[in-house]
Amino acid sequence: MDPFEKVPLGGTGVTVTRLGMGLAPIGGLFAPVGDAGATAAVDAAWQHGVRFFDTAPLYGAGLSERRAGAALRARDRDAFTLSTKVGRRLVAGPHDATGIWSEPSGAAPSWDFTAAGVHAQLQESLIRLGLDRVDMLHLHDPDEHFAAARHDALPALVRLRAEGTIGAVSAGMNQSAMLTEFARTGHFDCFLLAGRYTLLDQSGLADLLPECARRGISVICGGVYNSGLLADPDRQATFDYRAAPAAMVARARALARVCARHGVPLRAAALQFPLAHPAVAAVLIGIRSAAEAADAAAMAAVDIPGALWHDLVRAGLLDADVPHP
Repeated sequence: MDPFEKVPLGGTGVTVTRLGMGLAPIGGLFAPVGDAGATAAVDAAWQHGVRFFDTAPLYGAGLSERRAGAALRARDRDAFTLSTKVGRRLVAGPHDATGIWSEPSGAAPSWDFTAAGVHAQLQESLIRLGLDRVDMLHLHDPDEHFAAARHDALPALVRLRAEGTIGAVSAGMNQSAMLTEFARTGHFDCFLLAGRYTLLDQSGLADLLPECARRGISVICGGVYNSGLLADPDRQATFDYRAAPAAMVARARALARVCARHGVPLRAAALQFPLAHPAVAAVLIGIRSAAEAADAAAMAAVDIPGALWHDLVRAGLLDADVPHP
């Protein structure tokens, strides 16, 4: 796999590198990063060949967008693809009620899937980024707001695409069922599916991925390490941002043992696995440092023998009919 090959999203003119940088960590996810650290992380990803960057107002309540813009503004705007998200508008208030964002920004997210809110959020994101456009907008986590997202926010995104303001319409979620419903509207170019098509959880294969393959919709897979468990199951026993069940930890360690027998880091197999599905265009890896950028590029370039995937099937760790590299 060439992790820096550019591939199109759906039928649009928007292209992404197969390996993208998720920018939640530079918003201070779990631990402070700081402005200089964020710039160093983006610069390193760029030096390794990444040209696809994904952020959101939610990430650090604006910090990720501000830091991403500061790191990317001096670069040729046509040389990279940038996505952000709508559905949460930033307002003054306590910066984090969840406890996962470690650096205060003076703002807090508030749900807003109205059409007017979509336009306002886009303009506010562009101001934070200091850029004149983003290439793709995702409806962000509309789980409890499906009706508003479907009937108000989605038509606004479609109009922005028709006007040429954005190049691609998407939605990003941690579940596949609602994204499948969105796919059937015929209005989406791509989706960001987080954590539901990984070596540990292939639930997206039951509905979303076949639907997207039929319709020519591209899927971007995020959360391919499942919040850390597939990065290092002996040190990061977290799954979906909480303590992983013992059975899940045991499965991750079993995956790691098979990979080790072939001299392959589990991270490499986890990163490359989703890209074997024909509907998957790219994977996003959350990166907070230059070292993590270098590691992601290295894992994407690991040559994985076909025997590894066959051994995972024989061990009952991967179904035989699941696509693999």
